[in-house]
Amino acid sequence: MKDMKTLSRGDDQMASYSSKGPTLFDQVAKPDIVAPGNKIMAALPTGLALTNTYPANKVPNSYYIVGGTSQGSDYYFELSGTSMATPMVAGAAALLLQKQPSLTPDQIKAKLMKTATKNFPVSSVATDPVSGKVYTVTYGLFTVGAGYLDVWAALNNSDTISAGKKALSPAVVYNSSLKKVVLTNAAMWCGVTRTWRSTWCGHAGAIGQQCGVGRQRRLG
Repeated sequence: MKDMKTLSRGDDQMASYSSKGPTLFDQVAKPDIVAPGNKIMAALPTGLALTNTYPANKVPNSYYIVGGTSQGSDYYFELSGTSMATPMVAGAAALLLQKQPSLTPDQIKAKLMKTATKNFPVSSVATDPVSGKVYTVTYGLFTVGAGYLDVWAALNNSDTISAGKKALSPAVVYNSSLKKVVLTNAAMWCGVTRTWRSTWCGHAGAIGQQCGVGRQRRLG
């Protein structure tokens, strides 16, 4: 996601280069969730070769030093991609464990997915700064998964999730008789309790939108 360099989440948009599901070989619905990962400023490790290839990505000293110059910092670098979004989710998982050390990996995954923000626009537009080509990004299940990481919501969620439950992501198959793509093995997400239903099933019609069959498919 692009945080648009603002404090508000309301204007955040999906990065045009973000990968979409399902996975190639086993058709598992992905991503599970999305997180900020575009133009993220992070600590710059010594000897990083990318600093020579992309010197303009060095964060100006003036960004974090009062009266600093516009010279690129030797301590901070700006990058985009999964490598920058993943630490956001890992940090959220660490905070959950700090608050509740007994949580299992599946419980953490379920909490993060259930509490992820599910308020998105229908679409947004991104323009390639080099080619000028315009891309339209839609916000279906295969683009945003269960939603946008919300650390505060995850930490303040009091739902009880059994330690014996598995937070497996459902797979998808094409139903030729219905002419729709449907979730499989998703009972724990969509068929038992409101908790699981709201995790994946906040995107009514999302699968249909992504696969070009309209808004007829209802999840859950």
